[in-house]
Amino acid sequence: MFARTERLLLRPGWLEDAPALAKAIGEEAVVRNLATAPWPYDETQAREFLGQPIDPDQPRFLIFARTGGAPRLVGGCGISPSPEDGLEMGYWIARPYWGLGFATEAGRQLVRIARAMNLPKLSAGHFVDNPASGAVLRKLGFQPTGKVAQRYSLARGGNAACALFEEGDGDGSDAVTPMRGRVTIEEDFREDIRLMAA
Repeated sequence: MFARTERLLLRPGWLEDAPALAKAIGEEAVVRNLATAPWPYDETQAREFLGQPIDPDQPRFLIFARTGGAPRLVGGCGISPSPEDGLEMGYWIARPYWGLGFATEAGRQLVRIARAMNLPKLSAGHFVDNPASGAVLRKLGFQPTGKVAQRYSLARGGNAACALFEEGDGDGSDAVTPMRGRVTIEEDFREDIRLMAA
């Protein structure tokens, strides 16, 4: 399954993506916000992840910024079983691309995919020391449940407080994406994006 948004391409990961995946996710500030990714994270872990079978009812994608040239890996997202019950969505964005609206844009598309597949309403969560992820969930129409659960983080090596959310009725379509247009292939990618957003 593939999906396109205005700025992004969502597609399954392939083994050839291992070097790019290891580079994109291989930063402790990114991995510590995930439950199942180990730290340190290198090409070995990337190949293991990419080699796992994908349940058709639990799609997962790598997120690529569509550029004037080859798409650039900027993150990942997917649907998986929730530790509480049902299915939950998750996502991550490589650090150089934080604050550009990619998580919201990819998350919105993931919610639409879940609705098209007639999946039950999704849950989500974020570690409480990562409030930016909570802001993304609110933009996507998720609502806080008021519950905080202890969730194990492989990268942290222990439990951490996780704020729990449930899917609302919308997909966050009314949320504003900070930048419109395609991404260029210039060396200073982040500066290009900021200039395009101005």
